[in-house]
Amino acid sequence: MSSERSAPALPARQTLTFRERYVPFLISFVSVAIVFGGLWRVITSAEHWPRIKLQFFNLEAIVAAFPNVLRGFGINMTVWAIALVAISIWALVLAVFRSLHGPWLAPIRLFSIIYIDLLRGLPSLLLVLLFGFGVPALQIPGLPRSSLFWGGVAMVLGYSAYAAEVYRSGMEAVHDGQRAAAKALGLSQWQTLRHAIVPQAVRNVLPALLNLAVALQKDVALLSVIGVRDAVREAQIYTARTFNYSSLIAAALLFLAATIPMARFTDYVARKDQERRLQRTV
Repeated sequence: MSSERSAPALPARQTLTFRERYVPFLISFVSVAIVFGGLWRVITSAEHWPRIKLQFFNLEAIVAAFPNVLRGFGINMTVWAIALVAISIWALVLAVFRSLHGPWLAPIRLFSIIYIDLLRGLPSLLLVLLFGFGVPALQIPGLPRSSLFWGGVAMVLGYSAYAAEVYRSGMEAVHDGQRAAAKALGLSQWQTLRHAIVPQAVRNVLPALLNLAVALQKDVALLSVIGVRDAVREAQIYTARTFNYSSLIAAALLFLAATIPMARFTDYVARKDQERRLQRTV
């Protein structure tokens, strides 16, 4: 008999019957259809529905406004992509700063704490207004005067405070044995963070970071309040010219087309992460 113990076998995947697989889905689908059908019935039977339909759901107005709204939406997505990269890097730096220990590193840790507390306490809209209007008005030599640039900076600064706390929660979730093992190997504090703590933390909090990315996709629309001709601003321009609000529906559809796939991808990553954790415990 072999002295080696065999690894525990993974539980066999249960095969679902046709009824178990599809009946709950059909019940859910029918329930949702009934709820939304009832809401649609109530809305369309309202006395002023024809007037609302003409003002908000005019297909001709949506088609006419769509090219300009789509061009503005390209600005939204460009700002989102650039800001997402900047937030990922700067937030990780802040989280690392806050996790450092030692008297000589106290100023860096204090800076990170003050930054996170301050920026998390300010609404994104207020940050966009302060940076988008305030910094260009200072006319500091050598600094850009574009409202688009400073509005994007405001989004990066605000969201970095939230993302830094997400990173920090992931770093604190790493078992203390990892730090002890790194210390036993003679690794410095920086080396421990770089090679042991941060890689595991990023993997653990990836679903939460993706949720922040979805929220950022929507909040880039705040740049319209400082005059940036994004999708919302282009829709507002069309509305001011025609007194028809259907252009806002065009902008809403574009944002939905971007955020819904991202949300489903976030759910997929979260499900895979959960499966990975379950396999560890088996």
